[in-house]
Amino acid sequence: MTVGGARAEPSAALDFTPAPGAVPLPRMVLAQTAYELRAMLRNGEQLLLTMIIPVVLLVLFSATSLLDLGPGSRVDFLAPGVLALAVMSTAFTGQAIGTGFERRYGVLKRLGATPLPRAGLIAAKTLSVLAVEVIQAALICAVALGLGWEPHGDPFSVLALLLLGTAAFSGFGLLMAGTLRAEATLAAANLVYVLLLAVGGVVFPLDEFPETVRNALELLPISALAEGLRDVLRDGAAVPGGPLLVLAVWAVAGLALAARFFTWE
Repeated sequence: MTVGGARAEPSAALDFTPAPGAVPLPRMVLAQTAYELRAMLRNGEQLLLTMIIPVVLLVLFSATSLLDLGPGSRVDFLAPGVLALAVMSTAFTGQAIGTGFERRYGVLKRLGATPLPRAGLIAAKTLSVLAVEVIQAALICAVALGLGWEPHGDPFSVLALLLLGTAAFSGFGLLMAGTLRAEATLAAANLVYVLLLAVGGVVFPLDEFPETVRNALELLPISALAEGLRDVLRDGAAVPGGPLLVLAVWAVAGLALAARFFTWE
C-alpha cells in the first residue's frame, strides 16, 4: 500500500492473548489492610473500646486516689499500663469480635475465594491494628502529658515491646475468631479483656498479689507488656529482656496457631 507515493509498512499485529495472573502478594495485603482500617474506624462500638475506655481509665485513676499505686507519680505508673491496655483492646478484643462476625456473615468465606492467602489476611489485619494503635498512642500520650507524665527511656525498646505485644494479641485474637462461633468469641473476648485488666498489672500493681500468684501473672502477655513499658518509660531501663522474651514467645505461638487453625467459615 502506498500513501502519497511512499510505501507504508503494515502495522504490527496487536496481541490480545489473555495473560492471567494474581496480583503480587504485597499489593493484596496493602489493599486488604486499607479495607480493614476503614472498617475499624467506622465502627463506633470498637472506637469506644479502643479509644475512649483507656483514656477514661487514665484520667480517672490519675486524678483520684481510688487505688494505691505505690510511691511516685500516679500517672507515671498508669500511662504505660494504659498503653498496654490499648494494644490489647485493639489487637485482641476488637479484632477478635470484628473478625468473628465477619466470619459468621460470610465475609471471610468470600475472601477465601480470592487469591489472598490465610497468612495474607492475618498480615493485613495486623497492619491495620498497628495503624489504629498509632492513633491510640498519640491520644493517650497527649492526655498523659497533660496530666504531668514525664516519660524517659529508650524509644526503640518501647517500639519493640509494642510490636511484639501487638503480634501476640493479634495472633490469639484471630485464633479465637477463626475457631469459635461469633457469639462465643464475643463473650470470651470480653471476659478475657476484663480479667486481664484486673490481674495484668494495668491499673492494679502486681506487687499486691502473693508472690506465687505474681510470678504466674508476670508470664501473661498483658503483664509483660505493661511491666516492660513501665520499666522503660518510668524507670529508664534500656532493654527489658524478660518482658521482651515473654512477648516473643506469645507472639510466635499465637501467630503460628492462627495461621494453622484459622478457618474462613
